[in-house]
Amino acid sequence: MTDYDRIESAIRYLDRHRARQPDLAEVAAHVGLSPSHLHRLFSRWAGVTPKRFLEFLTVRHARKLLDNAESVLSAAYGSGLSGPGRLHDHFVAVEAATPGEYRSRGAGLRIGFGTGDSPFGPVFVAWTGRGVCRLSFAGARDVEAEKRGLRRTWGRALLEVDDSRAGSIAETIFSAPFDPEAGPLTVHVRGTNFQLAVWRALLRIPTGAVTTYGRLAEEVCSARAARAAGNAVGSNPICFLIPCHRVIRATGESGNYGGGRSRKRCMLGWEASRRYVRLR
Repeated sequence: MTDYDRIESAIRYLDRHRARQPDLAEVAAHVGLSPSHLHRLFSRWAGVTPKRFLEFLTVRHARKLLDNAESVLSAAYGSGLSGPGRLHDHFVAVEAATPGEYRSRGAGLRIGFGTGDSPFGPVFVAWTGRGVCRLSFAGARDVEAEKRGLRRTWGRALLEVDDSRAGSIAETIFSAPFDPEAGPLTVHVRGTNFQLAVWRALLRIPTGAVTTYGRLAEEVCSARAARAAGNAVGSNPICFLIPCHRVIRATGESGNYGGGRSRKRCMLGWEASRRYVRLR
């Protein structure tokens, strides 16, 4: 049995037995590996751990139950979990939302938004109580398009314009090379397991440095997934804070960027120069 066969078998086993929530040891025994070996192999091939993959399967099933007007309690039990608390933890980990927020399509969730300034032009900023949920280079004329993007994710959330707060957040982000781990801001994002894995990898690229799509894909799962990694980079809803601009083509060209290639080159130069000044 090849490594690919083992991972395929493990995925099928998790999918078939999701309702029982099998642990790592059970899945490893099924494919004839030690738990630690399966963990490493699965993470390399699938881009996520077996536990994380099972969380995704569980939440996917729970979403169907909630979409069919099941209660949060029923969705938890119907997904093989011990209660609403565990479903809550799974949903927050995978969806960046509670089961109640998902079921209500954001009803009761307040999202502030507005425009601010940056060294690279005006930015659109949106945030919830958990952190920044959208950041893009967009002028006043693009605000309606950005609001529609928010609506696609949070259809019934209450959107509140606050340009003053947006300007303050933008100033915090762009006043210095921003360190997501040390700074006061957090992000509130929703995405697939693979997208989240790519976005976490982006956060590990040091300020002033760059990587290629191939190296990024290799870090997440496999260099052969460069195109998929590129798609995940392109779907990043929070520019700059999740630094997709630090990914370039293997040829050394800057490549495409949602905010424009010229802006991407300016951002890389700005970060590199400020890093050099600090090192001096």
